[in-house]
Amino acid sequence: MVSGGRRLSGSVMVGGAKNSALKLMAAALLAEGTTVIENVPRIVDCLTMGEVLEHLGAGVQWEGSTLTIDTSNAAGVETPYELVRKMRASIIVLGPLLARHGRARVAMPGGCNIGSRKIDLHVRGFERMGVQFSSEHGYLEATAPSLRGAFVTLDFPSVGATENLLMAAVGATGRTVIENAAREPEIQDLAGMLVEMGAKIDGAGSTAIEIEGVDGFEPVRHRTIPDRVEAGTFALAACITQGDVMLEDARADHLDLVLDKLNDAGAQIEAGERSIRVSMPERALAVDLVTLPYPGFPTDLQPQIMSLLSVARGTSILTENVFESRFMFVDELNRMGADIRTEGHHAVIRGMDRLSAAPVRALDIRAGAAMIIAALAADGTTEVFDLYHVDRGYEDFDARLAALGADVHREREPSPAGLA
Repeated sequence: MVSGGRRLSGSVMVGGAKNSALKLMAAALLAEGTTVIENVPRIVDCLTMGEVLEHLGAGVQWEGSTLTIDTSNAAGVETPYELVRKMRASIIVLGPLLARHGRARVAMPGGCNIGSRKIDLHVRGFERMGVQFSSEHGYLEATAPSLRGAFVTLDFPSVGATENLLMAAVGATGRTVIENAAREPEIQDLAGMLVEMGAKIDGAGSTAIEIEGVDGFEPVRHRTIPDRVEAGTFALAACITQGDVMLEDARADHLDLVLDKLNDAGAQIEAGERSIRVSMPERALAVDLVTLPYPGFPTDLQPQIMSLLSVARGTSILTENVFESRFMFVDELNRMGADIRTEGHHAVIRGMDRLSAAPVRALDIRAGAAMIIAALAADGTTEVFDLYHVDRGYEDFDARLAALGADVHREREPSPAGLA
């Protein structure tokens, strides 16, 4: 339940990056022994990944935001459907399993329904490295009698494919080059941990990554980078309420284009070494933007900024170039009085003076955050259903917003039957 009209102010600590922590957890499988990963968000997706690792035989222990993973007995090579269906990122164990055991049996992934997001890029890249695949009963069987280095060019700079191939290549024989690789900060974080473990990697963060395979890896202690998407989400929440919020342990260099767009919309940005202050003294101005792979505007912040633009002065045009179904949540936002029209991968957003409370659903992680952000600026009290999506990506989101002054609380969620 969110009652709008409260101006957010104060400071909030940004947690570890979900999209990095999940891959760091998978990378721990490469080394026999105990790896410690700090600054891991205690969210549903990370808990699910912990269950995946336990199913593979690893010991997983949480202490606050520190995760200890003991892979001494991690001899398993199969991930079950009941876990993989909850979270697409669990397919990322394929790379380290192939590198360590030479085989894997992984259930086909699930996760957010925001587009096809096929794993063809992963499979084609692995086949170049000598991996043989078969598929039956919803499982992908992979065997690598001789995992070897290869030259792989990705059709699209897929984050997941880059990470999966990277974690296999570090244990392959010979040299691997990944061309048209994803450049996200999370890729650089993963590569940094792999190098600490003994891998030889050059070019992480560029479009071409070179990897020289090594024979073994050592367990390490590593700290996850801050979550740029979470930081951006709180920044947008501050802007839509015309608030003033300090984002602690946030990296402005990971949010260059996002902060530029907020500045264009009228926000005042003060970037420190490990903090970002975001304030919006007046109603936001309309801006146009296009989502692209990093360093472009992140698709994971597209729904949240659309909520802001729905109450901006003027008309904005937003183009989604990453996930074809990312606009599915627009109908929910229009239920609150937004004026958004979509055609293909374009959305035209005519800013309204205000939004109105309405019962709405969280259709995926980021769309759920967007609905809560919209509710912060709506007249009346908005009910947001299916919050389990939000819990997959944000730790204590409602409590942290409340600490900034939002009127938000969680009730036992009734059945949303009857919602359009």
